[in-house]
Amino acid sequence: MKRINAPILLVVFFVMSIPGDVLAQEWRTVLNLKGRWKFMLGDDRKWADPKFHDSGWDEIRVPGTWEDQGYPGYDGYAWYRQRFTLDKDLRDVQLYLRVGYVDDASEVYLNGHLVGFEGQFPPEFITAYNIARAYLVPQQYLNYGGDNLIAVRVYDQRLGGGITGGSVGLYELRDPLEPDYNLAGVWKFRIGDNSSWASPETRDDQWEKLIVPGFWETQGRRNYDGFAWYRVKFEVPRSLEGKDLVLLLGRIDDFDETYLNGDLLGRTGRMRKSWSPDDKGDDYSRLRAYVIPSGLIVPGQVNILAVRVLDVYMHGGIYDGPIGLVTRGKFRRWERENEDRWNLFDWFR
Repeated sequence: MKRINAPILLVVFFVMSIPGDVLAQEWRTVLNLKGRWKFMLGDDRKWADPKFHDSGWDEIRVPGTWEDQGYPGYDGYAWYRQRFTLDKDLRDVQLYLRVGYVDDASEVYLNGHLVGFEGQFPPEFITAYNIARAYLVPQQYLNYGGDNLIAVRVYDQRLGGGITGGSVGLYELRDPLEPDYNLAGVWKFRIGDNSSWASPETRDDQWEKLIVPGFWETQGRRNYDGFAWYRVKFEVPRSLEGKDLVLLLGRIDDFDETYLNGDLLGRTGRMRKSWSPDDKGDDYSRLRAYVIPSGLIVPGQVNILAVRVLDVYMHGGIYDGPIGLVTRGKFRRWERENEDRWNLFDWFR
């Protein structure tokens, strides 16, 4: 493989965990889901199933601790459920699901699909009571114009428990960076590490399929830390032929090396053979945007994108957008227009 000298990495700082509503002006509310939710003590995975009947469940206010709503002193497992409908006009909108702050650990399901989690459940308990996260929702999981179900599994170790505060609902980012050619969707995926997997000649027909963007833990690889590869094939539309392009790979947890047609395009972080959670740093929060040198993309033919990823702790993979190709001029305009907005995020890291 030929290696491109001094690959250009354009990075924009983004926040994965947003404290409260300090940056609420950066989000547009699509559907506010604060209010009365179905609620049940205990733990049963079938409660994530949209077909499960919860008519006999209690109702509880969200957000708010369950101790203040008829369950004083309760520590342990409980589930929340909420149904909603979504307008068909939102089919092309990239949505994020926010469930505020959850005390202590949580798993969030949409129509039976795990879309996010925070902390860890017993026996290796880790609290995440102070983390408010926005989970990107794969469009494949939504039922536009019909019934949808959110289910939240919660474990509380002590003191206040439940969905205790923050924003709850479906949101979209204001002024998102929209690719000129979208590469989000189903990619090939394989755990492990082999340098030959960057080659266009690699046979990947037996690889797994994963939705990109999306954490690999939410797609069958729970608790996996280490190396993995993604691959996707694409043809550049005629409208972008001959233009200066930037490859957008959203955000990746934690580090990546990205190859286009077998050539190294760019990297973020250090890909160590020997690693530990102490190596995490803040690279997971950087927007990957790599300039594509002239001549690297083959017009009118299939191009191969291969991404080597190393995850050193908890969440892993290509987990947030935008994913695709954008003209360099459009990227620079967006970057300039949002410079002050992104600089705010350094304050929270």
